[in-house]
Amino acid sequence: MSVADDVLARRFTEQRAHLLGVAYRLTGTLADAEDAVQEAWLRLAGLRPADRDGIRELRAWLTTVVSRICLDRLRSSAAQRERYVGPWLPEPVVTPLPGQPGEDPLEVVVRDDGLRMAAMVVLDRLPPEQRVSFVLHDAFGLPFAEIAEVLGCEVAAARQHASRGRRAVAEADPPPRESLDQQRAVLERFLAALSAGDVDAVVQLLHPDVTLVGDGGGKTKTALRTIRGAEKVTRFLFGLLRRYGTAPQAAGHPALVNGDLGLVLPESPGDDEHVPMSRRVNAFAIRDGRIAAIYDVVNPDKLTRTTFPG
Repeated sequence: MSVADDVLARRFTEQRAHLLGVAYRLTGTLADAEDAVQEAWLRLAGLRPADRDGIRELRAWLTTVVSRICLDRLRSSAAQRERYVGPWLPEPVVTPLPGQPGEDPLEVVVRDDGLRMAAMVVLDRLPPEQRVSFVLHDAFGLPFAEIAEVLGCEVAAARQHASRGRRAVAEADPPPRESLDQQRAVLERFLAALSAGDVDAVVQLLHPDVTLVGDGGGKTKTALRTIRGAEKVTRFLFGLLRRYGTAPQAAGHPALVNGDLGLVLPESPGDDEHVPMSRRVNAFAIRDGRIAAIYDVVNPDKLTRTTFPG
């Protein structure tokens, strides 16, 4: 590698965390995000020296390239999403708790509130053009002229896409991120109530409008439809306890899931009274001191980068 190539590689590495954050927020999958960033590097490295010198701002150039790649992925995956079995959730980004060792470059990225699971779920409901326009403008401050180039449309159309995306996100009103101390206090009480079989306490710890969303992709068992309301979610949870027992919960360990406190649960073999349980990642959203959403990611294709205990 020449000196010039080494300098270019170093400059690209400095932008890698930013680019992963852009790509993950646009696609919702780590594989697509990493592929988009790698493809951007290949395109950059493949430029002639004169073309490289013509790049006025490398960060902006790379952001645009990654966004175009992600837009293509979003458009091509639309048919696949329609055939998906059950609800579709973003691939969880699982990182260590504060103070624990970790080397994942996404640890810095997921500190951004926009990557919390509740916010990502809302983004996944947007059409590709609205998602790209909204994210690039509102989260990363790209001018609409550059966004229009990514989308291949007029500036006015790009501005309209962003406006519609912004309105959809506001109407969905995803819970804001609570402090980790607040999250820990709520989850500890919630798990203790479940273990004790205290139905009333569980209901009180759930927001009245709580939702439980399971993503098994038709490959493993979870809720096939979104469950809404504290009493219905409570019945479902205690049904799981009767089916799987308390051993899976006891074997799980806390971790950050998209920057919020969550649980990583290993596979459970079951026993004479309980059936085996597939490994899974649980993410939570908290509003006003209660659990407002539970996300149960079980599809094994979305857990390949997650380290499980045991």
